[in-house]
Amino acid sequence: MTASGWLQIAVFVLVIFALTRPLGAYLHRVFEGDRQPLPRVLGRVERGLLRLCGLRAPAEQTWVQYAVSMLVFSVLGLLVTYVIQRAQGVLPLNPQHLAGVPAPLAFNTASSFATNTNWQAYVPETTMSNLTQMAGLAWHNFTSAAVGIGVALVVARGLTRQPGPDGNRGVGNFYVDLIRGLVYVLVPMSAVVALVLVSQGVVQTLDASHAVTTLEGGKQVLALGPVASQEAIKMLGTNGGGFFNANSAHPFENPSALTNLLEMVLIFAIPAALTYTYGRMARDQRQGWVLFAAMSVLFLAGVAVCYWAEAHPNAALHDLQIASAPGNLEGKEVRFGVANSALFATVTTDASCGAVNAMHDSFTPLGGMVPMVNISLGEVVFGGVGAGLYGILVFVVLTVFIAGLMVGRTPEYLGKKIEGREMKLAMLYILVFPLIILGLTAWAAVASYGTSSLNNAGPHGLSELLYAFISGAGNNGSAFAGLNANTDWWNVVLGLTMLAGRFLMIVPALAIGGAMLRKKTVIPGPGTFPTTGWLFAALLVAVIVIVGALTFFPALSLGPVVEHFQAQHGEVM
Repeated sequence: MTASGWLQIAVFVLVIFALTRPLGAYLHRVFEGDRQPLPRVLGRVERGLLRLCGLRAPAEQTWVQYAVSMLVFSVLGLLVTYVIQRAQGVLPLNPQHLAGVPAPLAFNTASSFATNTNWQAYVPETTMSNLTQMAGLAWHNFTSAAVGIGVALVVARGLTRQPGPDGNRGVGNFYVDLIRGLVYVLVPMSAVVALVLVSQGVVQTLDASHAVTTLEGGKQVLALGPVASQEAIKMLGTNGGGFFNANSAHPFENPSALTNLLEMVLIFAIPAALTYTYGRMARDQRQGWVLFAAMSVLFLAGVAVCYWAEAHPNAALHDLQIASAPGNLEGKEVRFGVANSALFATVTTDASCGAVNAMHDSFTPLGGMVPMVNISLGEVVFGGVGAGLYGILVFVVLTVFIAGLMVGRTPEYLGKKIEGREMKLAMLYILVFPLIILGLTAWAAVASYGTSSLNNAGPHGLSELLYAFISGAGNNGSAFAGLNANTDWWNVVLGLTMLAGRFLMIVPALAIGGAMLRKKTVIPGPGTFPTTGWLFAALLVAVIVIVGALTFFPALSLGPVVEHFQAQHGEVM
């Protein structure tokens, strides 16, 4: 580890902290304000899109209506993307004349992008046409991110709003939240970022490829395409799907240290800002800063461990001369180095983005374990766009309940009592995640069609299996690349995993928002546990870590932990 490496990490942290307040205030104005920004321009676009949806005077919905609207919209989007992939051979904007995508892979990809996962079991530049990349995949990058923001707003409104005069009040309107997220946030910000990326050398063209002559006189064909526009929303929307197979390690997606910093900042920008937005909604900014502090502690712990692990050579090579190299450079781009590779891996798995600028499969055992642990915690370390906020709010409900048990009274949060219904929904949200991951990993580990795709045996092979299902259920999309997941079984099972990991967790979160909305606030008493200080932030972090440890530590012990000790003894498999 070097002072320069820590300085680069510190610069990233300071930039995120500086962006959180202004961007969070802007998001609050967009979604909760009486007057949205640029009403004469963006306001007209919003109203026009609402009219196209048949909503001239959109009414607020119950959480059930909101959930149904969200599910119908997501399923229809999935079907459209599936059809575009299957028919791309006869559709325009296909300069390479690529054939239609096989059915299992098309289902996997449609599920992946509809759920904000962007898992890619294919080589993008040789599988997807420009039309599929733009109309099928990049379109989902916008809409799935907007859906996540909407769900987070529902949970936040349920916790912070007061019920109406008749005891009921809506949680918002799905189509209003969706369109505002697109019109005021994701589209304009992505347009600006895309122009910045183009200025730094990121490719943006409808040409399929370009033939060049190398310095040695050889011939090479370089794949091209509309990269910058997809790169911008891929990062800002915490999607992660790359235009090229190498993702953000490819120089056409991420050419310099400046674009590398910009892309990392984009990943955390909206998830961090939503904590400030939540503080505004709660009318107590300390509530938002507590969430930001808890997320920051978990992030800093992860990046410190990952950087420390990758700054040391692979333990299995300690008897070789290569062991004196500056850290583990396998699978890393030299232009980024160890520090920025470790930072990028931590950021992208904290925020369920899935973009990578280094191959996680080549990390040291403990360095590779950090991304797995980050996703295993359940999208709470800033998390995906929207998903991070509603994920940590579920853990807030659980933490407040535990604190209430400690003092022997009914737990309260923001003046609302946490009761049996909310706890059942919170536990459903928390338990669905490990049930999907551990159950399917066990199945894949004992089935020939699961293990036949592995390039590694032993604990590293188990890590590849475990990471695939953690990434799929956690809607992250990154992978241990030693697993070939482009088989019929893997495509179908991971497609279903991504759908379950997204929607079987969103519905309980929406139900919590709906249940809390109906509750009237009570006056805080001497036994009310304060939720605005460092004590609550520490308890929240402890609950998140303990829940993650209890569910995933045994599996991690058999994978990266065992591999670490084997490597120390010079054993490799």
